[in-house]
Amino acid sequence: MKMNKQTALIVVAMVLGIVVGYACNVLSGGPAAAKEIAGYFAMVTDIFLRLIKMIIAPLIFSTLVAGMAGMGDARTVGRIGGKAVGWFLMASLASLTIGLIFANLFQPGANVGVPLPDVSAAVGLKTSALNLREFVTHVFPRNFFEAMANNEILQILVFSVFVGLALGKLRETKARTLVQSIEEVVPVMLTVTDYVMRFAPIGVFAAVANVVATQGLGVLLVYGKFMGSFYVTLVVLWAFLIGAGFLVLRKDVFRLVRTVREPMLLGFSTASSESAYPRVMEELKGFGIKERVIGFVLPLGYSFNLDGSMIYTTFASLFIAQAYNLPLSLDQQMLMLLVLMVSSKGIAGVPRSSLVVVAAVLPMFNLPEAGVLLIMGIDHFLDMGRTATNVLGNAIATAVVGKWEDAIGTEEETAEELAEAALPAAVAD
Repeated sequence: MKMNKQTALIVVAMVLGIVVGYACNVLSGGPAAAKEIAGYFAMVTDIFLRLIKMIIAPLIFSTLVAGMAGMGDARTVGRIGGKAVGWFLMASLASLTIGLIFANLFQPGANVGVPLPDVSAAVGLKTSALNLREFVTHVFPRNFFEAMANNEILQILVFSVFVGLALGKLRETKARTLVQSIEEVVPVMLTVTDYVMRFAPIGVFAAVANVVATQGLGVLLVYGKFMGSFYVTLVVLWAFLIGAGFLVLRKDVFRLVRTVREPMLLGFSTASSESAYPRVMEELKGFGIKERVIGFVLPLGYSFNLDGSMIYTTFASLFIAQAYNLPLSLDQQMLMLLVLMVSSKGIAGVPRSSLVVVAAVLPMFNLPEAGVLLIMGIDHFLDMGRTATNVLGNAIATAVVGKWEDAIGTEEETAEELAEAALPAAVAD
């Protein structure tokens, strides 16, 4: 399926989802009936996301192990990892700082115009899951198959690095057959991915219809200032990330943005980074980045480079402070930025991670944790923008590291490689 056709279908699915969802919300006769109808849309979305989760673990494992085996030694892995982490830290600091600046500039929480939750109200988020000890321990898998079953990306990454390095050392002696077998798994998983992604427009339609049928469109008007300010801030972050990418990739950064527009749209419409992961990997390969870099940097970025989520944590925290008229001094805001810089690195795999981070940080600055309830109802609409930003940030990060490692081919070389990869299938036909 051609990319332009798939992208067009996703856009049409989003529009239809809004129309059908709004009709269900208006004509259902009440919130309970609308929620029941939305449940059927949610079922379709869950099926699509289950299909995505079905392929993510074997896709990460096969591509990463194959890439590690091709690198040959631990020093190469350390060099690539060091460059990736350096870029992640820069992007994280920029994301948090931009969120801080624009939350002060727009003042989205001032005169918010809705009843404020009681400061003692329970938010129902497991903030205890966010602490350094548990996060560091959780990085290392107890059981590889458990990590695969739970789609623990970081744990799969750790195990795959060990296996890949071992195979790289033994590939010319005792493990040649195993290396070839794993390398042959990669095109199989990419083909399975293509099959699954053909259902993306259906999943997008159901996801959008589910949210609109449940929430309606009126909530967008109530929180219009907050949401508008946040999306303007995201646009500024996009400009910064593309500008930073331009310093390394030059004009190719604009080709990269065009290349990943479909997975960004998919992530936006489903509010799920996982749904976009397989397509991001395919598009980056089509862009010309070598699989060994994609297989290592991209899953690492999905755990440590969540630019959209991080900008949201500062923006939402200051929104709550403004809503409750509890202003923070500049020193307090800078301290909050540093706290969020550290705590945001532990959000991978935590349900409703951005809200959990905000809820965990608020009490440190004498802000009511119950303020999270103010934004919980519209979190899905905000998550759509966060997810698209995460996809863009990780695509640029992977391309930048690929450039630094001289692991990006020209458009002509990439076209030749793709044609050669398709040749066996054409001969078989």
